[in-house]
Amino acid sequence: MNPRRTRRCAGVALTASMALVLSACGGTKTDSASGASGASASGSSCVNVSGNTIKLGFLNSTSGAMAISEQTVRDSLLLAADEINAAGGILGKKIEPIKEDGASDPPVFAEKMQKLLTQDCVAAVFGGWTSASRKAMLPVVEGNNGLLFYPVQYEGLEASKNIYYTGATTNQQIIPAMDFLKSKGVKTLFLAGSDYVFPRTANKIIKAYAATLDIKIVGEEYVPLDRDDWSAQVAKIVAAKPDFVFNTINGSSNVGFIKAYYEQGLTAATTPIVSVSIAEEEAPAMGVDLTGQYASWNYFQTVASPTNTKFVAAFKAKYGPNRPTSDPMEAAYTSLYLYKNIVEKAKSFAVKDVNAASGGVTFDAPEGTVTINGENHHIAKTSLIGQINANDLFDVVARSGAPIEPDPFLKGYSWWKP
Repeated sequence: MNPRRTRRCAGVALTASMALVLSACGGTKTDSASGASGASASGSSCVNVSGNTIKLGFLNSTSGAMAISEQTVRDSLLLAADEINAAGGILGKKIEPIKEDGASDPPVFAEKMQKLLTQDCVAAVFGGWTSASRKAMLPVVEGNNGLLFYPVQYEGLEASKNIYYTGATTNQQIIPAMDFLKSKGVKTLFLAGSDYVFPRTANKIIKAYAATLDIKIVGEEYVPLDRDDWSAQVAKIVAAKPDFVFNTINGSSNVGFIKAYYEQGLTAATTPIVSVSIAEEEAPAMGVDLTGQYASWNYFQTVASPTNTKFVAAFKAKYGPNRPTSDPMEAAYTSLYLYKNIVEKAKSFAVKDVNAASGGVTFDAPEGTVTINGENHHIAKTSLIGQINANDLFDVVARSGAPIEPDPFLKGYSWWKP
């Protein structure tokens, strides 16, 4: 298939029925050995389980605005694959990674997902970061009856039988962050986000919850992911004088935001920020001292446990002593082990068997033991609020008492009206 035709078919995947996509793009529909996962809407599959290897797709942006964040996810997936292969693989089959670059562009993610499922015949795909990329992949992975393991915190309000969400949903990150702000006595809040699905939806939820917490939203600004000039928007923050800024900016656009923030005289002491996308990987890239700023995640490199100590040591041994670990890459690492555990419980790579076996599957992850909810395909996660120290690491200043069960549709919150 030539690139022009592939690109055209990826676009069709986002707007037309998947049956039309498969006929137009020539999706592979050959039957395979028992245990193969589905790769087409008709339920047939091209996944080959007869050999000593199993193909898995690693689909991450290694170019474009999101590369600053997604490269570390790719690295952690490769670390997990190396470890699993060294221990004998999955059902005795070594992982053969098929690596693709999403190029920080949602249509490219859809195109590459189509290729991985119908040409490379992978059993599952691991990756994506922005909600725009996930939503671009969703109709492709559902239409081909494939599997996507998505590792990044997101805005919730979604569940798919073809996607496993190993990052936080709203009630495991956004809501705990708001509870933390309330505990700090915050009365006014400014919302700064990238202009796409996650920040706008997250901020809609934040505004609904803020009203019940008696926190006033004094401003709301957005800048596209591929733009770094936040000067005009930060000037509005200066004028509004909020107690805190809630940052839902993603990728390299954070660099422009932080630059404008400090250039216009804002500091952690006067106008602190709580972020949900700046982690250990991004903090050093901001070019300024972020000491005192906050972030809401479910994992920090500083988590004290033997499992995390081993994980951090392994990552640094493979990629260098100056490479930090962070929440999204830990969730990606965890996702590959969860997939392994599900497949071995199911004794099959078939999607229907994987889904039937997934409920209650656990993994002793660096963040702590995680458990899959078989109904919504999210996992229970502990909430952590961290404050950046002088080493660009996070000191934990607040945590949930136990892992929070995922509630992606916020059914347990009376203040949320979809």
